[in-house]
Amino acid sequence: MGKGFYEVPLAVNEPIKDYAPGSPERKAALAAYKEMYNQTIDVPMYINGKDVATGDTATMSPPHDHKHILGTYHRARKQDAQAAIDTALAARGKWAATPWEQRAAIFLRAAELIAGPYRAKINAATMLAQSKTIYQAEIDASCELIDFLRYNVQYMTEIYSEQPESTSGAWNRLEYRPLEGFIYAITPFNFTAIAANLPASAALLGNVVVWKPSDSQIFSAKILMDIFKEAGVPDGVINVVFGDPVMITDTVLASPDFSGVHFTGSTNVFKGLWQKIGTNIHNYKTYPKIVGETGGKDFIVAHSTSNPIQVATAISRGAFEFQGQKCSAASRAYIPKSIWPAVKKRVIEDVNSFKMGSPEDMSNFITAVIHEGSFDKLASYIDAVKDDSDATIVVGGGYDKSEGYFIEPTVIETTNAKYSTMCTELFGPVITIYVYEDYLWEETLHTVDQTSEYALTGAVFSEDRYALEVAMKILENAAGNFYINDKPTGAVVGQQPFGGARASGTNDKAGSKLNLYRWLSPRMVKETFVTPTDYRYPFLGE
Repeated sequence: MGKGFYEVPLAVNEPIKDYAPGSPERKAALAAYKEMYNQTIDVPMYINGKDVATGDTATMSPPHDHKHILGTYHRARKQDAQAAIDTALAARGKWAATPWEQRAAIFLRAAELIAGPYRAKINAATMLAQSKTIYQAEIDASCELIDFLRYNVQYMTEIYSEQPESTSGAWNRLEYRPLEGFIYAITPFNFTAIAANLPASAALLGNVVVWKPSDSQIFSAKILMDIFKEAGVPDGVINVVFGDPVMITDTVLASPDFSGVHFTGSTNVFKGLWQKIGTNIHNYKTYPKIVGETGGKDFIVAHSTSNPIQVATAISRGAFEFQGQKCSAASRAYIPKSIWPAVKKRVIEDVNSFKMGSPEDMSNFITAVIHEGSFDKLASYIDAVKDDSDATIVVGGGYDKSEGYFIEPTVIETTNAKYSTMCTELFGPVITIYVYEDYLWEETLHTVDQTSEYALTGAVFSEDRYALEVAMKILENAAGNFYINDKPTGAVVGQQPFGGARASGTNDKAGSKLNLYRWLSPRMVKETFVTPTDYRYPFLGE
């Protein structure tokens, strides 16, 4: 068989389509949306390349139209979770031995399937399953996912090319092996791209995966499964199970072949996983890799030199796009007293101009939150503000779940820097503003740093370079993704690797080589060309 040092296509970010009225992409997305809305589908699990239906089903509905049934999905029994593990391990030997360029070709093909024939379908599914506007679906389910797949292939080749120095007498080689057992991927509802990337990035490097998507994302996860299958992912490499997260996780973590978890979700769930792994540590063949991106209480802090309109726009976009359900969404802001009136006026104008409703109406900027549990939590915090003396609602504050789980974009102003909504992750369209005296810049920065257990994203606005330098220093550990004069959302693969520390995760930076290193187990090979035949060194001579 021929050999070569192959160069993969240079990774470039997928251009974002604008979906302007009358555009072909808008027509295609609406047609796909209507077709999928009017169908009722049955989603089995996918184990060893076969559909697995258990008969234990649950329904899927759009959050913005929760009485409408899109279909059903099948929940795993313990034997199904075990079958997914066994199947993955059986597939591992052949997949790990597959030449890297063959693995690369599969996932590059998946990227092009999304860019082309699946684009409208994956976007429409994300609009239906997660209530994303078409633009939010486009930047997530199409562009970011395409970018993950393309850049991961490029990063893989860069990693493989990183080799130690050799001498004339010995050749030193690093083999980048996949992990010895299997990977457990647990993915969230809010990003279709993350749901695909967590299993795909590990699989690209020769690992086998048991993947559990969020129950609230299964409708669009089904399209991802179809794409992976059409792209040529072999049977058993990525196995998909749905249902009881505790039962599935306990089954997975009981296996001695468990070798890593790739997780995005809540902080408490991730801490629970870490604890269970620690309890089981003596049972494993190897120390598992634990990679997680979890919660956030992301901030905007403005200096008195900031442009009020820029700050207001960062709040309107950073807090309310996708209903504040991005891990990076702004949910607390610190605004100096001198510019607060101008910022407040513009934010109120923005919020009052938002249209809210189904994503099928592409003039809507706001749609529904993901499910009733989220709705009820957000409503309870909004209601509490109405009774508290140290907080007021600036704009918004309404909610209605009669047809969909709609929470009005809500801006709260508080006189208490440690008010509950300044500290607690809400994951919805709610932001709380604390107004500080202009001269308390450094004190306010320390408050920002010390208020939250999280450290995911944050933004600082200032036209004063010295003030920015102070903020960079004081907030050094407060955010893994730090934005200057921009909103704290919108990280792009290949440009802003994403992740945070503290209670926000292990900061392994999805969208970069740093994350891929975690799914490799290097082997150092030294080959000596002329082997010594005498133990005696020169210094032993008399």
